Parts: sequence; C-alpha cells; structure tokens
Amino acid sequence: MILQVAIDAPLRRLFDYLPPPRASAEADTPILPGMRVRVPFGNKLRVGIVIALAEESSVAPARLKAVREVLDRQPVFDLVTFMLLRWAADYYHHPIGEVFAAALPAGLSDGRPIEEQRTTWELTAAGQSEVQSPSGRRAPRQRALLARLATSTARTTEALAGEFTPAQLRAAEGRGWIQTVPVQNAENTLPRDAPAMRPSEVVLTDAQRHALAAILTPGSRFAAHLLHGVTGSGKTEVYLRAIAAAIADGGQALVLVPEISLTPQLVARFRQRFEVPPAVLHSAMSGSERRDAWRRARSGEARVVIGTRSAVFASLTRLAMIIVDEEHDPSYKQQEGFRYSARDLAVLRAQRAGVPIILGSATPSLESLDNVLQGRYARLSLPERPGVARASKMTLVDMRRQPVEGGFSQAAIGAMSAHLGAGGQVIVFLNRRGYAPALYCSACRWVASCTHCDARMTLHRRAAQLRCHHCGAQRAATQVCEACGKTLHPVGQGTERIEETLERLFPGYARARLDRDTAGARGAADAVLERVHSGDARILVGTQMLTKGHHFPDVSLVVILNADQGLFATDYRAAERLAQTIVQVAGRAGRAARAGEVLIQTEFPDHPLLELLTGEGYDAFATSALAERRAARWPPYSRLALLRADAKDPARLDAFLRGAAALGSGEPHQPARGVPARILGPASAQIARRADRYRAHLLIEADDRPALQRFLGAWLPRVEGLAVPPGLRWSVDVDPLEVD
Repeated sequence: MILQVAIDAPLRRLFDYLPPPRASAEADTPILPGMRVRVPFGNKLRVGIVIALAEESSVAPARLKAVREVLDRQPVFDLVTFMLLRWAADYYHHPIGEVFAAALPAGLSDGRPIEEQRTTWELTAAGQSEVQSPSGRRAPRQRALLARLATSTARTTEALAGEFTPAQLRAAEGRGWIQTVPVQNAENTLPRDAPAMRPSEVVLTDAQRHALAAILTPGSRFAAHLLHGVTGSGKTEVYLRAIAAAIADGGQALVLVPEISLTPQLVARFRQRFEVPPAVLHSAMSGSERRDAWRRARSGEARVVIGTRSAVFASLTRLAMIIVDEEHDPSYKQQEGFRYSARDLAVLRAQRAGVPIILGSATPSLESLDNVLQGRYARLSLPERPGVARASKMTLVDMRRQPVEGGFSQAAIGAMSAHLGAGGQVIVFLNRRGYAPALYCSACRWVASCTHCDARMTLHRRAAQLRCHHCGAQRAATQVCEACGKTLHPVGQGTERIEETLERLFPGYARARLDRDTAGARGAADAVLERVHSGDARILVGTQMLTKGHHFPDVSLVVILNADQGLFATDYRAAERLAQTIVQVAGRAGRAARAGEVLIQTEFPDHPLLELLTGEGYDAFATSALAERRAARWPPYSRLALLRADAKDPARLDAFLRGAAALGSGEPHQPARGVPARILGPASAQIARRADRYRAHLLIEADDRPALQRFLGAWLPRVEGLAVPPGLRWSVDVDPLEVD
C-alpha cells in the first residue's frame, strides 16, 4: 500500500510514502485519508495529511521512504470537510498541502495531539468569600467574573472569552480569587440532548415568520436561502430561531461573520438565548483558544460555532445548518496565500452535507442576486423594520453650493446640532483614516511620498508620523518641505482630522472614533462600542468598520462626508461597493424609536448611481448594475482569474508575464486551441511599486466556470515549467474581487 500525502509546501502535488515498518508502534494503526502523519521530507521531518491510498507508485520502490509516525487514530476532518478541501485545492489551483494546513488551527498542523488536557476556572475559598462580601473594593468586571463563575457551568477560558479578557482572568487569579482545575476531555463523551434554550420575547413580523417557515420546511435538505432584509429588519432573530430548530434536533450550526469585531455581539446574543456557549474561531484568538474551540466544534460539545472566514473549514460532525451573515462583504475572500471565498465554499459545504444555508444581507452581492434569478437560491425578503423603527430618509447634499467648514457642509452642521440637541447620537462616516491623506508644499508642489511605494504618505498628527497605508513604512512628520524649506500643509480629511473639527464645532458632546488606528489593540473596538451603547459618546466617527452590522438604537443621524470616492474608480465592482457602503452605513440610523436621517455629501448629486440609490433604493440599483455587467460581459456573466507576479526588477517581471501569456495562446491575446478563454496583459497594478517590489498581472477571461477551469488546468502546469528569475513571486487568484 502507498500513502499519498499532502505536505504544507508551495508544491501542487502529493508525495508517496510507505506505511510505517511492521515493527513500529504505528504498524497496527489503520491509516485512513484525513489522518496526520509525520514523514521525512528533504532533510527534515514534516507533518502531512494522508489524502489517498494507492496500490502502486510512480516512484521507484527503492526511493520510497516510510511514514515515521501516525499522529491520529481517526481522521481529523469529517468526510464532507475533507472532500471540500480537496475540491478547493483543485478549483483555486493552490498547493493542496497549504490548503489542508490552512484548515487546521495553529499547533495541529505542526503535529500537536488533538486531545490535550483542558482546564476550567473555579472560585477559590477566598473567591467565594468575595462573592458573598460587600463589593465596593472590586471593579465592575471583577464582580461580573466572580458572579459568572459562581453561577455558570461553562468556565473554560474559551467559554469565558466572549465576556472576559485573559488579562482579567490573570488579575483575578493573582488576587487568589480563582484557580484553574483540570477537566476531562469532552471528546465522544457528551450527551446528544439539545441544550436548554431561553424563550424569545421578540414577536416576529409576518415577513420573519414567512422566511422562517421557508427555511424550516419539513423534510427539506440542502437549500440556499438569500435572506434580503433591510438594515435593522431582524435578520439575526431569524438566524436564532432557525438555529434553535436545528440544535433541538441534535444538530450543530455554523455561523460565519465577516469581521472579528462582530463576534462579541453575536456571542452575547447567542449566550442570552442558549445555555451552552458557542465556540468562537477567529485570528485574534491565541493558538490554545482556537484549538480548544476547534475541539469543541469537532466533538459536538459546541452546538453553535461562530467564526470569521477560516471557520468554514471547522469540522462539525453533526452539522445541520450554515449561516453567512453580511454575505456581500469582501472580507469573506482571502487575499493572500490560499485565496478562497468562504461564502462560496460555505454554499458548497451545505450542498454536500445536505443542510440548508442562509445568506443574509441588506445589500446582497450581485452574484447572489443573479443566483436568485437563475433559480439556484430562494430569495426571502424582510422589507421593513419591526416595531416603530422605520427606514431612514436619505438626502443628497450638493457640496458645490454649500460653504464648507472642516469637511462639513452647513446643512450637515445644522442637522447634527438639531439631532444632538434632541438627545440623539450622530455617526460621521469617512472611509479614510489618519489626519490627512497628503502633506503638500504649495510653493514647489512637493508631496510627502513613500520611498518604498508609488503612493503618498498619510499624516497621523497625534502620533506625529507620516505612514504608508500600503507597506506600513513610517517616519517622523515634518512641517518643513524637504525640497524648498517652505511650510507644509495637510491636504484633505481623515477621521483623525474630522474628530478634531468636531471637537471645535461641538465642544459639549463627547466623541469616539472607530477605525484601524483606534481598534488595533485587543478589546479596543469593544471599548469604543461600549462608549456609544452606554451614551457616553454622542458622536461616533468611523471608517468602513461602521458598516459591519452594528446596532446603535439611539443613533438618529448619519452624515456621509465623501460619497464620491467610488464614483469614478476603474474597477468593475466599484459601483456595487459604493452602493453597499452607503446603504449599510445609512442603516445605522433610526433603528429604534428615534426617526432616522441620512445626509450624503457629494460634488455630483446628479450622478445616476446616487440618484437611483437614494430615489428608488438598492434593488433598483442592483437591477441596473446587473444589466450593465451583462452588457459588458463582467462577472457573474463571465469568469475571471488573475496571475499576479511581483519582483524587484520590473524588466524581469514583464518578461516572465509575457512568457506565461505566450504559453496560453497561439497568438497574443487569442484563445488556446479549443478553449474559450483569453489572456489580457501584462498590466501593472494600480500601485505598481509596493514595498520595493514591482507588481503586474495577467487577466484570464472565460465564458463560464468550466471553460476557465479547463484553461487553467492546461495552462498553469506549463507556467510552472518556466524558469523563474531569482526573487520573483507569482500566484493565481480565481474569482478575484479586484482586477488589480
């Protein structure tokens, strides 16, 4: 027998090994696909995944090496996930070993045992005394932690992670109030009874009841439901009830969210509804936390698994439902390494597992809407907000006819004053962090630019730094022009500068800012959001992070400062992204009793996109945009792939890409014989030089998915045979989100 093993290496092939020697301890262990093995690879021992068993090998018997160690007694992946990963490696044309390694939490891909001793937190005698004593000398979070441990049975670090940070646990441990205690592993010992569920006090709308009934049709297996609900329409309540039905039958639910910042909100909602805490999987967790959550999902202890993109590969042996929240969000597409779409793989996983999937969004992607038109998805609509909440009115503010103060029109300043005076909260949206996007000399026209990229540096005044938002380079900010010695001036607005302007315009109202600069540290985003929810901050300034499904019941006004950034972009998805951003950020207003208002500042109030979006809504925009895509033969009415490459020498980069293009065509830019696909390029990236490397690409177009796959399958092996200049890197991106 030959074991075909995938190794975590940039090689698009499997490696053949012999089983362990008969005299070894592993010889009696049945080896199955999906199990981890330790094998000699080069002059090192590496961990690989057994992909298949074969009767013979193309490698001479004398050259075959034997597996040194079998690391598992059963496959680490359930069958559906195992087959999904094999399919993904083929479809995205990525090395299969890297694909399987990406699906495992840190440590397991390096050979750690799946079964590790777990610990739980318990109150000490001193801690029990503290719970019963007056609490004046304890901080609120310490009181909450001790109360939680006194009343809850879910006390592992991972189970507590949704409410308490490791620092808070260590602080209580340092005071002698809590301690860790080893517990039995849950693998294969858990009861299959459904966890207790608290009844919901929410009264469903007719639309919610109709959607839930369609999702829970008796006897239904796989079905893809596009839950298109306006912002604040109660999509999460539909999720919760659908999941409750799934786990009541003994199943598990997988919930994908686009951003880490959204997981605490969902965890809190699920904790309120279900007795058993969900397992959480995202990149900000420590390796041990992710391994613990992965084990809880695999064993069935966690009936609900909530995670970001990579959670689509979590092994759930009793999977009964998948939910993809904010399905339109580009964060679901991995942009480095293994470039997969978690949303698309979630649909395929649901299909292969025979379970329903819900794709939720207030602004569905054009691809998903086309899938509805093609009959692949069923569309379920939530057209109104429940209760007294109503959709906010959107108004275009013509900036050509308005005096402007620090980026704000007089109309915006007046509206903010009125809403703040009435007790409401205000959101100011600008998708540009920092103080100013440019530092400019009006005397000689010098601009502070990155020495490593073809890009300007952004001024961050509070840090007194110039930063490149592309490569991360930074240097001390200066007020004197490096070319002529004159005074430099910041040009344009960033969130930091807007916050400064608001301090001057509205000194009596506390402000908060949510962007990558303020939310970088663990727990920082939660702290900002807590200030808004508590009412401590009356004005919230932020970037794209504000569009990610946050619920602010007291926000009555949203001001979008610059809606024009995406109007004239060259990328074919720019209009869709702009429309989604406007609708999503506008949806933060008027979500409760307060009426909502949205002001959109623009220099182009008569632009067709803005007129259509504000006048007729997202559905009308999407219908128009799909018609434009069809006429121009852009996805979803064609299929694309990119071959990206970068190198320090632009001449070598261009020569490599031209050589690759020639391998795919008889004549430049013509289809290979019998394959309806064509190659365009080479073309430079929008920022041609980044981090001292020049970047360019080839664009591959095809009429449909099978044609693209046939072409890539024939062409890429030939590209791999090209001589690659030293230092040049190349990769393939199938279904790219950006043609850049």
